[in-house]
Amino acid sequence: MTGPGDILPFAAARHGHKRALVTARRTLTFAELERLSNAVASSLRNRGIEAGDRVSILAANRWEWVVAYHGILKAGAVVNPLNVMLTDDEVGYISRDCGAAAIFCEAGRLAAMESLRDDVPSLREVVCFDGSSARSLAFDQLLEHGGDPAAPRFVPEPGEPSTIGYTSGTTGRPKGAVQSQRAVLLNCALTATMHARSERDVVVTALPAPHVYGNVAINGTLLAGGTVILMERFVAAEALALIAEHRATLFEGVPTMYALMLADPSIGRTDLSSLVRSTVGGQTIAVPLIEEWERRSGGAPLLELWGMTELSGLGTTHAFHAPNVHGSIGVSLPGIEVRVGTLEDPDRIAPVGEPGELLVRGPLNMLGYYGRSDWTAAALDERGWLHTGDVAYADATGHFFVVDRLKDMIITGGYNVYPAEIERVLAGHPAIAMVAVGRQSDPVKGELARAYVVLRPGANASEAELVEHCRARLAAYKLPRSVAFVDDLPKTSTGKIMRRELSRLDSLTAPKH
Repeated sequence: MTGPGDILPFAAARHGHKRALVTARRTLTFAELERLSNAVASSLRNRGIEAGDRVSILAANRWEWVVAYHGILKAGAVVNPLNVMLTDDEVGYISRDCGAAAIFCEAGRLAAMESLRDDVPSLREVVCFDGSSARSLAFDQLLEHGGDPAAPRFVPEPGEPSTIGYTSGTTGRPKGAVQSQRAVLLNCALTATMHARSERDVVVTALPAPHVYGNVAINGTLLAGGTVILMERFVAAEALALIAEHRATLFEGVPTMYALMLADPSIGRTDLSSLVRSTVGGQTIAVPLIEEWERRSGGAPLLELWGMTELSGLGTTHAFHAPNVHGSIGVSLPGIEVRVGTLEDPDRIAPVGEPGELLVRGPLNMLGYYGRSDWTAAALDERGWLHTGDVAYADATGHFFVVDRLKDMIITGGYNVYPAEIERVLAGHPAIAMVAVGRQSDPVKGELARAYVVLRPGANASEAELVEHCRARLAAYKLPRSVAFVDDLPKTSTGKIMRRELSRLDSLTAPKH
């Protein structure tokens, strides 16, 4: 096996007629996924898609997404998975930047994607999952006219590009992280190993397939021969019902998903006893939230993890058969070097317990940012260390603890304040369902922390009460100086809270509390 395009052939040969993928509209076996993706690959080659061409997918979670992804890889093309929350202008920029040759989309984006053919010279094909028009092709046509579905698939070299995952940054433009064949496959394999996945697993997930965490959740499970129950979008009550209905052994999500499920009225009557473990990543999670989910699921561990697009997925996590250290993102994946460099000099390893920048080196690292050697040089140093931009520390046992993103750090009167630390404390208050901390300017101290709180149904709390809750647990300079009570928090398609959008909530009327 050299890349993710080998996952389905490998799994289908061992688990052919076993359920592989379950969605609201269709259930597919491993053999069916293999056959359908082969047809897509054959059709793409017949329509002139060549090895190395970039092919984008812009759609929500659906069975067609998974088939298209594997078909693109089998054709020898490079997958460009796109976040459905991107605007048409953003999709246009990315399409021009990577030189997309084709794009798969849903009916709601078809007209806009067809218009891109006038602005993106490289774009030759638009494929719609829900039909077609005069300037596009229906996905069903690819499946029906794929030629010989058993034709030999393209076999890439391990170091060749597999995926270009665009990630936002401080540059003002998305950056295309080029992920190698080796990195994507290895991340799925190492994650499956650390989490002890097997053919007995049934995994419920609503993580977006274009996101690296969602990709590893799906493909790591398929690689192990397990069954993926894929939700189109996350709804707390629906997720709980699916866990019970399918006797799921694993749920994968972000902290917001767990917070919403624990606050949902149906959880008290939902049987979660089938869960063997769950995983959580994307952002830091409060220990009380971990403990409550573990109690609800009969003691099954909630394993934290950490990763990024530039790593094709995870960089650290807990092994299922090792102690689960609450509040920690775990240890490095096997064969991957992870260390903490001091904030003043990343080349110097920070002492145990001292925050610094998290650095990663190994075969999971991206090849670089597509077409941008300057951005690549800023992220990957000459010794091969990837500078992640995350502040973390290590304990004496080798477990890592993320403090926050460097760019989210608040400087109050010369002191460094990390929003995630305040969020973890506030999340431990029994009245709080979700919380995020942003910054507000101050003429004296420069910046102050401001908390945005969503209360649990029927719960009450005051600003003074929450500040006092923090005062007993945080140094005075870390205290939030104000609290806004809101109905919801701005989130990405993965459910991660967008701190940069918090200030917009100040113009909304706060709910009574």
